[in-house]
Amino acid sequence: MRSLRSRLGAAGLALAAAAATLTVMAPAAQAAYPAGFKSVGYMPSWSGNVSTLPYNKLTHINYSFVLPNANGTLQGVPDPAKLQQLVSLGHQNGVKVSIAVGGWNDGNDDNFEALAASANGRTTFVNALINLVNQYNLDGVDMDWEYPDPGVEGDNYTLLMRQLGDQLHSRGKLLTAAVISEGGTANGVQPAVFGVVDWLNIMAYDGGSPHANYDWSIASVNFWKNRGLPASKAVLGVPFYSRPTYISYRDLVAQDPANAHRDTYNGNSYNGLPTIRRKTQWAMANAGGIMNWELSQDTTGSTSLLNAIWETASGGTQQPTGGTITGFGGKCVDVAAASSANGSAVQLYTCNGTNAQQWTRNGNTLRALGKCLDASGTANGSVTQLWDCTGAGNQQWSLESNGQLRNAASGRCLDATGNSSADGTRLQLWDCAGTANQRWTINA
Repeated sequence: MRSLRSRLGAAGLALAAAAATLTVMAPAAQAAYPAGFKSVGYMPSWSGNVSTLPYNKLTHINYSFVLPNANGTLQGVPDPAKLQQLVSLGHQNGVKVSIAVGGWNDGNDDNFEALAASANGRTTFVNALINLVNQYNLDGVDMDWEYPDPGVEGDNYTLLMRQLGDQLHSRGKLLTAAVISEGGTANGVQPAVFGVVDWLNIMAYDGGSPHANYDWSIASVNFWKNRGLPASKAVLGVPFYSRPTYISYRDLVAQDPANAHRDTYNGNSYNGLPTIRRKTQWAMANAGGIMNWELSQDTTGSTSLLNAIWETASGGTQQPTGGTITGFGGKCVDVAAASSANGSAVQLYTCNGTNAQQWTRNGNTLRALGKCLDASGTANGSVTQLWDCTGAGNQQWSLESNGQLRNAASGRCLDATGNSSADGTRLQLWDCAGTANQRWTINA
């Protein structure tokens, strides 16, 4: 659940670019997310710099939070100058900005309960939000009542959302809502609301064991879809922090850069790059987008979770560059028999300049003969092969500063089997160790 949490430090980490690292080139033009795919980020009033946000990797931003009073009026907007700058910069970059109302607020939703219980309270609240939207030139409202209970509160929530939706939509504005991941409390958001909102931001975190693991998070979205929420309105929320100790992802990476590629550290669980990519791939096929809590907790550059979402969903990363990949013993990564058939072995072989050794990097995929470098499984010893490009995690490879090529689905590295550089040595997955048989140079 998102909350008005303690302010996290903004410690950052500047990673030096090593010679083995592939240069990330800016696309000639902004890559587009698939039609209808939403990349939603929350921007807290108390943390983060709106002037440095990667707006080209977002479609929507929710400014958090404004709080209601029991009579339906609103408390003051925190740091209004920050909101004004966010709206200005967001609109310059084609990003829509909404105001998020509520939040966890230490579990106190008494004011929501009170204002929603009467027609006068609901009307006062709706009018106050419309005035706020007009004042700041906002694009909509994200309702974060955490949480209306099933029964009378749910009935009142539906009435409130209908009234608010009518007023916003008649002005061409958005109405969205943040909702709990699953369980009985979710029934306080009645199916009648599904037709009112533009989408729901499903807070698929702070739950599961460990926190926000892949299977539990996907089950959370399916829970809402099974209640009748259209897939296009189901936006999967991902965390940029750990549990049980609340540590921002950027601070985790600052403690150890390898944390970007795993989901646990010192007993804390979070979502690293492989899991974020995997969730994004699922959302592209089965949901309406990805939401994150929250933007100030991300890193920049190649370890950025938001960048991983953007890369995965839009394909907008490095421009394709061709050349050999050299490794152990100075040998080249080679497709056996220059065969483009699915399942063709990928091996080490003496460099010979043939097309079987010419690789292009497109996004995080490595391609030869029109197909992708593919891991046949996730366990140690899983062989690599050539296969039709699918965009799946087993075809995503991150080049690290020490020359390792890490596979997104498994977290394991490309490895020359048996520590051998003989021609025909099969390439496989193995636990990343930074050894010579796991170091690669992409020669553009």
